[in-house]
Amino acid sequence: MKIELVQLAGRDGDSVYNLGRVLEAITTCAEDTDLLVFPETCLTGFIGAEQLPLCAEPLEGPSVQAVLQVVRQRNVAAVIGLAESAEGHYYNTSLLVTPEGIALQYRKTHLWPSERGDFCPGDRYATVLWKGLRVGILICYDIELPESARALAELGAELIIVTNGNMDPYGPVHRTAIMARAQENQLFAVMVNRVGEGDDGLVFAGGSAAIDPFGQVLFEAGRDECRQRVSLDPQQLQAARRDYHYLSDRRLLLHGERVDHPDGRRELLIP
Repeated sequence: MKIELVQLAGRDGDSVYNLGRVLEAITTCAEDTDLLVFPETCLTGFIGAEQLPLCAEPLEGPSVQAVLQVVRQRNVAAVIGLAESAEGHYYNTSLLVTPEGIALQYRKTHLWPSERGDFCPGDRYATVLWKGLRVGILICYDIELPESARALAELGAELIIVTNGNMDPYGPVHRTAIMARAQENQLFAVMVNRVGEGDDGLVFAGGSAAIDPFGQVLFEAGRDECRQRVSLDPQQLQAARRDYHYLSDRRLLLHGERVDHPDGRRELLIP
């Protein structure tokens, strides 16, 4: 699988600008790219209580539908994020969008302190089979909680995609965490972070990365905007799990109801 990590700066609350940059990246991707991955809330930026009613969008809204249209034109997939409005609530949501539609929806389960009270936490983890790999999504702070990645591993994940909005001084925390989550679950992990400054003075740390199932770095970005393609070799999954398999050897299981859907999605509901 060939993945483009699209490390961008964004504008908080400026969906028109952010959407334009996302569409440009998708339109200009390489012909053999399978998937593009963008930072956390790349469509809306980070917005608080006052902006949410004005800027948050439903999944049927114009931004996601515009991405879906371009994804179909290029016959590629993208992982994007937004502040989602749904049934009177707001969620920090990331989506796997393919030419067939929204293949995977994930609402951030572990909210950063400044998000609590504005957003509702998600209530489940999910994976889906895509391009021969079972894929799951996490968002930013989720990666610091090892149970999040382990939940996706329980659902068969072979690739965890992390949309990230990590800021100074916490860049090294996520560098360590993403390598640990890949190694301890023996799977690929791709993390794409934001760069530049936010409206509230935050400085985003960049450091987007791709990690193999041994926990080794395949690619690591700096602090500037960039686009980098990486190729994932599924044979590395078998190699990492050949002599021992952490998931099978563990003695303590996660709680939660597993739901297997007819379309191939698997969910683990948080009790």
